[in-house]
This record gives sequence, C-alpha cells and structure tokens, in this order.
Amino acid sequence: MSIDLSPIDKAKFVAAKRAAQYVESGMKVGLGTGSTASWLVKCLGEMVRDEGLKIQGVPTSSRTAALAREVGIEVISLDEAKWLDICIDGADEFDPNLNLIKGGGGAHLQEKIVATASDQMIVITDASKSVETLGAFPLPLEVIPFGWQTTKTIVEEALVGMDVLGRNVSLRMNGDAPYVTDEGNHILDLHLNRIGNARQLSLVLNQIPGVVENGLFIDICDAVVIGYGDGRAEVRDINNGTVDETKFDFLAEDNIFGDVAE
Repeated sequence: MSIDLSPIDKAKFVAAKRAAQYVESGMKVGLGTGSTASWLVKCLGEMVRDEGLKIQGVPTSSRTAALAREVGIEVISLDEAKWLDICIDGADEFDPNLNLIKGGGGAHLQEKIVATASDQMIVITDASKSVETLGAFPLPLEVIPFGWQTTKTIVEEALVGMDVLGRNVSLRMNGDAPYVTDEGNHILDLHLNRIGNARQLSLVLNQIPGVVENGLFIDICDAVVIGYGDGRAEVRDINNGTVDETKFDFLAEDNIFGDVAE
C-alpha cells in the first residue's frame, strides 16, 4: 500500500524518519509534542515492533505519552530517567543559529525541561518553519492562573523596552474558556512580529512574577532535520557546521503511517 500524503505531511514524515536514525537501543529518549513529533513517535514505534529497538521514552505531554504507549514504546517519567541521551521535537520557528520558538501546542514548559535534560536535542520540521529572525509566530508564555491579568499587564509594560515590532498580548483560549496546560497553567501569546534580541527577551520575561516559562529555546537545539514534500530530508548540525541530505521513497507495504494525517 502506497502512502497517499499531502506534501506537508510527506515533509513531516521524512523529517521524523531521518531523525529516528539518531536513536539506538538502550537510549532514553525525550519525545516531543505536536503534529511533526507524532510522526517521530510512530516511526520509533515501528522500529520497536519490527526491528526490536529497545528504548525508554520520556514524553513532553499527556497526549504524547498516550500515543507512545499505543505504539509500544516504554514510557517513563523524567524523574525516573534522570537524564536523557536525546530529545527529538518539533518547532514553530527556527533561525540560522537554530534558536527556536516552541509552544504552539501548549507544551513548551515540559518540552524545555526535557530538552535541557538531554545530551542532544534534534528538531524535526519542514522548510516553512525556517526564518531569518524569530517572531512572526506568536511567542507562548506559560503563566500561573493566579493574577494572570496583572502578569499580562507587566509583560506588556516590559515589552515597551524590548527590541520587538509588535506588543499585542492575548490569552490563549480553548473554546469559551482559557486554555489549560498539563501543569494547570494558562498561556499568553505574544504577537511580536519580530524579535531583535531573543536572549535578552527570554531573560526579561522569565524574571516577571507569575511567568513560569517562555517559548524561546536559545542554544538548546543541536541539529534540525528539515523534511521536504519530495521525500528529501536535510540535516543542519550547528555543532559540526555540516549539512547533509537523504532521500526517502514513499512505497511501503503494511505501513503504519497510512492512517496518520495531522
């Protein structure tokens, strides 16, 4: 059965397929959250089933944990793992220095904790997420519910002194109610358009009482795997300064990806 996927789904699939090659038996693996990361979990599940891969996965959200268990990956907590060999996750934006914006899926707090507790972080994405300067994607800010409106006001005041183009801040909603993270918090989305100094902004935001964590990932990502709709996967390694490319075909029998389209 051939896989009938849209170009964007093919791009996500090949990025996940290429990133899965970093994973070896015996590893403790951080499992990201989001549509691209779900392809990675499926790829690893196929390797567990068909190749006898033995890994322990540390999910970054409850929905990733559920998917990992569903495809046969042993799931443990970060406290049980203590430290990880690798973390593989998606991103909403990445710049030429592999700095990221994450949190579109509302899981950037757990994702950042898991990523920083890993020897290596690999980002899987498609070319549309590549930007010269971060900020077109709204920057997520996880805040505690208590006094969130006051926190929002202080954030807006802090942005006045920052090198950003926009300063609109909105509470993320889930229908008629505020969106609630796995940790029971809310998310403020910062519509900045362009972030001139991401490192400074990250430090300033995290000093505001009520802010738990922001979605800027600075100097955390080691390599990005970019998938393309024609089956190519490009790996940019920031540490080695290398770029390499792999081509995948889309013909496979009994492929577990046929029912996945996100």
